[in-house]
Amino acid sequence: MTTDAAGERRTPAPEEFSRWEAVWRQLPLLLGLVALWIFLWDHIDVLTVTTGILLAIAVTRLLYLPPVLLSGRFNVWRALLLGLRMMFDVVVASIQVATKAVWPTWQPMNAIIDVQLLTRSDLVTTLTAEAISVVPGTVVVDIDRERGLLYCHELGARDQADIDRARERILRTEERIVLAIGTRAQARAVHEARRRRRAGETGAMPTVPTGDVTPSQTAPRHPVAEHDAASETRDVDRDRGDAADRNGGMP
Repeated sequence: MTTDAAGERRTPAPEEFSRWEAVWRQLPLLLGLVALWIFLWDHIDVLTVTTGILLAIAVTRLLYLPPVLLSGRFNVWRALLLGLRMMFDVVVASIQVATKAVWPTWQPMNAIIDVQLLTRSDLVTTLTAEAISVVPGTVVVDIDRERGLLYCHELGARDQADIDRARERILRTEERIVLAIGTRAQARAVHEARRRRRAGETGAMPTVPTGDVTPSQTAPRHPVAEHDAASETRDVDRDRGDAADRNGGMP
């Protein structure tokens, strides 16, 4: 954790990590790739483990992908609650979908909805999409990474109230994921948003338009989005300052 100019603690950006810090934060992902390689071969020996390690390093170093660095925080209790809630949602949704499939008078009416996520983390976005798609009745059909949008196919969405409930359910899933593995600042923002909802200060989140959405537009919706927008603004200001220094003080 580092401290910004305002005295707030924040998680460093990927380029602010030293080489060893970046390797340490990516270690769980590397171990996961090695474990996947061993499962594929269904055999454990020195050669399999060695080739798995070499391939994991090669994949993460040679193939150009955005760096996936963990936040350095994992809440076991919140992760357990997340898993239990997912199992509950899967059971309930399976019963609902099975009932609709055999109900003679049910007429299918579905919708493609867009959901503005609360964070811009690639890892949180991926886990949210996976968690949503595991539950029957909802599947992610597309992701707009730049704007933080999920496009989901929702079964049985007949009116605006159904769409609003679906959006709310997806955002609650993202909040639970943030509380389990997100940064400390994001977790604090989620707690603050929940306290304000219980106090009746914010009410339901407004419907997000499908047009271009900038961080400044999403900031008022949720403290997590506000925190991510502030981080992006600091990064832009820092890049402008570096460019001015290289140009001899000219902007």
